[in-house]
Amino acid sequence: MLEIVNLHYSAVIAPKFSMSNTFRTVFPTVNRDLLNWFPGHMGKGMKQMQQKLKQVDCVIEVHDARIPLSGRNSEFRYTISGVKPHILVLNKKDKIDRRLQGQIVDRLQQEDSEARHILFTNCKDQSCNGIRKVMPLAQDLILSSNRFNRADQKEYCIMIIGVPNVGKSSLINVLRNRHLNKKGASQVGAVAGITRSVLNKIKISEDPLVYLLDTPGILKPNIADTETGLRLALVSCLQDHLVGEELIADYLLYLLNKRGNFKYVELMGLKEPTDSIAEVLIAGSKHLDKTVRVRHYDGSFVIRPDAMLAARHMIKAFRTGAFGKILIDDDKFV
Repeated sequence: MLEIVNLHYSAVIAPKFSMSNTFRTVFPTVNRDLLNWFPGHMGKGMKQMQQKLKQVDCVIEVHDARIPLSGRNSEFRYTISGVKPHILVLNKKDKIDRRLQGQIVDRLQQEDSEARHILFTNCKDQSCNGIRKVMPLAQDLILSSNRFNRADQKEYCIMIIGVPNVGKSSLINVLRNRHLNKKGASQVGAVAGITRSVLNKIKISEDPLVYLLDTPGILKPNIADTETGLRLALVSCLQDHLVGEELIADYLLYLLNKRGNFKYVELMGLKEPTDSIAEVLIAGSKHLDKTVRVRHYDGSFVIRPDAMLAARHMIKAFRTGAFGKILIDDDKFV
């Protein structure tokens, strides 16, 4: 684990707790079928993207900065991005410690010699340095490349690719707003799979004339391992209900305990850290005063803690930054 990450997490450990508790060091194996989500529109979308490559001058791949080494669709390299100038945009940089950016770039470039152009962005901040660099960098790469069949075209066309819910549509909208002062070109949502087809060209700049192609988020048909799948689920690249909110919350608990980050104790109304997700969710539902009526086989009803709502509350807290800035892939830097 990165030294700087250890320093960061030590600052969020509540003083009244110690690391003496025994926590899981390995997350239990889960059914991989829960983590393989490849609906029909993804396969169709990949074919559409390949068909449109002749109209494209540059490819921008967007990924979540919290999982820079996990979950990227490696098939893009062989089918889409490998034949065009390529920029990797690591979005949601506000969710990680900015001091880690250099180490992330170094590791990515060690693993992929083609990953020469990497930017960190926060699409909620138009003044973000990474956002300002996207278009100038893309134009420089296009001008220095051999455009082949597009050499006589004056306008530039850039394809935006990535796995679901990493901020592709948000990037298009912030660039459009920044360069044209227009909004709403592409639908944005907090649920994986909002964009389902390759759209028409979206103009984002007049001078030079630049168009972007929004594309559906596309995962690999088979996710490499359960750990990668759970990390994708935790940052919303997989739909929560497909994986299971309680499973995602349990994986989050495992990660927090592993890092000594016990902020969940107060959030979920616990007295001390625990390794039991059942204990966390029961305490959380009581803390939130949320219950659910469960019907018995005899027709009677019983009131029980709403574990599902508590799990959703815990997951949302992570995604909105309540547990601090967390690089989920920090263990890959060992």
